[in-house]
Amino acid sequence: MFSPPLALASLSGESDAAWAEAGAEFAGGAFLGGIALDEDARDAARALVDRDRTEFLPDDPLAFIDAQLAALEDVDLQPGFNVRSATVDPIPDAARICRDRDALLEINAHCRQDELCAVGCGESLLRDDERLRTYVEAAAETGVTVGVKVRAEVSGVDLPALAVALESAGASFVHVDAMDTESIVRDIVAETDLFVVANNGVRDEATVNEYAEYGADAVSVGRPSDNPVVLERVHDAVVEQTSQDSSSPHL
Repeated sequence: MFSPPLALASLSGESDAAWAEAGAEFAGGAFLGGIALDEDARDAARALVDRDRTEFLPDDPLAFIDAQLAALEDVDLQPGFNVRSATVDPIPDAARICRDRDALLEINAHCRQDELCAVGCGESLLRDDERLRTYVEAAAETGVTVGVKVRAEVSGVDLPALAVALESAGASFVHVDAMDTESIVRDIVAETDLFVVANNGVRDEATVNEYAEYGADAVSVGRPSDNPVVLERVHDAVVEQTSQDSSSPHL
């Protein structure tokens, strides 16, 4: 899906084209965003800004996606866009833009802020698997490569079972914030053929090797994604890991 199998994970209000280009020396992919698509999601994002969080709130979120991806057209990097929506309605439009820009579409079922969950975005989608499936299906029907950013350790959510459902709905990848349950990556790999991107605590050779042992296809770096020292260290570990067993279908 991208090489080297290291992605930059989206940071709301920070992960734009300039951020992705700055990390392209080390990463094979970058998930821009997240971006709130519909009015409920945008209202939630405004509420987050009111309590001093950084959010992308352009007048036209779809035009923003298109412009940001256009800015990466000549950058050697697989871009993706992380999107939030309380309804399925804008998902196909965002998907078509990503499709036409050869970008991945990542549906956000990850953010846990109360404001987002209250309107049905982010982590709340993990508990509403039927609605999340409709998002994936609506995106997949456009021909875009679609995946979902998920979080482990959410009460009542069986992530491997959910991953199976998402794959059947047309998802090609899942981006897993493993929290403190790194072995969840192994469980998802065992149940699906999805491309699995492992996230959380990826900082060095030890963390790269741990996720590789669990069968991850790639890893991603979140908060330190603007730190070239960390990115170079992770990049070198990923390259070393992949060179050890080039016959393996995983990292």
